Amino acid sequence: MPNIAIELGKLSSNFGVTAAYGEQQDLDGVKVLPVAATWYGFGGASGEDDTNTGGGGGGVAVPVGAYVRRGSEFRFVPNIVTLLAVLTPFVCVAGRALGYVIKCLKKKSR
Repeated sequence: MPNIAIELGKLSSNFGVTAAYGEQQDLDGVKVLPVAATWYGFGGASGEDDTNTGGGGGGVAVPVGAYVRRGSEFRFVPNIVTLLAVLTPFVCVAGRALGYVIKCLKKKSR
């Protein structure tokens, strides 16, 4: 039986977050190249006997947007749903922090 830790070590150079590009599509004369952020990981254990071995893995691909070419114009169009999912917690934290800053400035000015 192969050692899972050694096998995963060989693959570890490919771990992390990367961009995945789909195949270019032609929609009514507009060329579209989809982009996604991908990440994945694996884990495992091995022991002296077969009862203490195991492993598994998984991955995620999140559509980030697409590169769009219309004639000579080339631009990135973000995926609005993904953008809102990322910005919602950021806006909540930033708003809360701004509230604390204003509260501290009011106390200081008294």
